[in-house]
Amino acid sequence: MNANDTVLVLGASGGIGGETARQLARAGWQVRAMKRGLAAATVDADGIAWIAGDAMNRADVARAARGCAVIVHAVNPPGYRDWDRLVLPMLDNTIAAAGENGALVVLPGTVYNYGPDAFPVIAEDAPQHPVTRKGQLRVRMEAALQAHADRGGRALIVRAGDFFGPRAGNNWFAQGLVKPGKAVARIANPAAPGVGHQWAYLPDVAATMVALIERRGELAPFARFHMNGHWDPDGTAMSAAIARVVGRHGGRATVGAFPWWLVRLATPFNETLRELWEMRYLWRQPVRLDNARLVDVLGAEPHTPLDVAVERTLAGLGCLPSGTSAPRGIQSMVS
Repeated sequence: MNANDTVLVLGASGGIGGETARQLARAGWQVRAMKRGLAAATVDADGIAWIAGDAMNRADVARAARGCAVIVHAVNPPGYRDWDRLVLPMLDNTIAAAGENGALVVLPGTVYNYGPDAFPVIAEDAPQHPVTRKGQLRVRMEAALQAHADRGGRALIVRAGDFFGPRAGNNWFAQGLVKPGKAVARIANPAAPGVGHQWAYLPDVAATMVALIERRGELAPFARFHMNGHWDPDGTAMSAAIARVVGRHGGRATVGAFPWWLVRLATPFNETLRELWEMRYLWRQPVRLDNARLVDVLGAEPHTPLDVAVERTLAGLGCLPSGTSAPRGIQSMVS
């Protein structure tokens, strides 16, 4: 840990931001988090200091980031709405605050900024030719961070597959495969038959980001890393894991196809479903991020066994009986 151990996490109310904030606090960092509409500053049970502010307000971000060595930019517009209007101004505010403090900017990345010319196995330096609006915004975000690094700043991007976890927020696992708050009777699999898909367990993603942050002095000014996470080689492994976990708790879950036809019909009327439909191509061909660079730096990638990760996720979503915990003798491991 460096002498300056203060970090600002923007988006700590969300999935990846919240998990990263908690893990940084457990690692000994002084963690600040900003939230709109907060009546008064407070420190929560995890030791995170919450202050009022809006990521769209440059003065708020500058005030919250004062004296910070790291800013984790994990803030996103809710429900896929207004990305084109909000995403870049929020990142610009973070970059400005980072410049004032000499802070590292950390961005949780995705596969969206890559197009078919980079498939099926993608290295960090692969060309970015996205086929969606959201992917184009991701390219512009990363370009802004590279420009910041070219001006003497520092940035770290960690790209991973589809998030899942107990508190992962909006994601395919909770919005597509199962229904939060309900016992799992049917699993809706979005993947085309035989097509692989990459998943990322949120606590593993956060652990990876924390490990890289603590090695920030060894990284390039503009550093990018890919995670392997959980690779589902034929699109059935995640559904099978859910069914196994449900079975261990006395239930029975069948697997069926995700109703893409219904999403298509609803796209003229619902912005979230339009975005989901636009990402359908990622379920129709195998797309895998290559983590060789990450393993070279860390030695190994933080990795929780799939059934343990699925069980904790289902329990967190309220899809299993209360009191559920991971099977005895199975712990998180590194691989």
